[in-house]
Amino acid sequence: QVQLVESGGELVQVGGSLRLACAASGGTFSSYTMGWFRQAPGKERDFVAVISRRGFATYYADSVKGRFTISRDNAQNTVYLQMNSLKPEDTAVYYCAADVDGLNTYYYDTTKYDYWGQGTQVTVSS
Repeated sequence: QVQLVESGGELVQVGGSLRLACAASGGTFSSYTMGWFRQAPGKERDFVAVISRRGFATYYADSVKGRFTISRDNAQNTVYLQMNSLKPEDTAVYYCAADVDGLNTYYYDTTKYDYWGQGTQVTVSS
């Protein structure tokens, strides 16, 4: 059973930066496509970013493109989300997710992911 544990969420001011981490255990991390999603209160869980198994391909939601960067360290079984120029609308619970399949055109679809973390709260204060 794969376990994912997110960390790094906190209260930050507008324009600030955070780096989220998601540590995986119980599986073969390097074989998973990894994604980040977020969910604001009263809203659906939305795609943020995805990275392929070896890290050669990444995709981002338009709302975060140019501000967020996803990366992974397969030796450390960890995926990261570097978030810069944070805005109040970035406030949400951030989740990492693992897809046992390779990166495909449905990377934005929550139903494609097999394992989820419990989430970490990011609050951007104005």
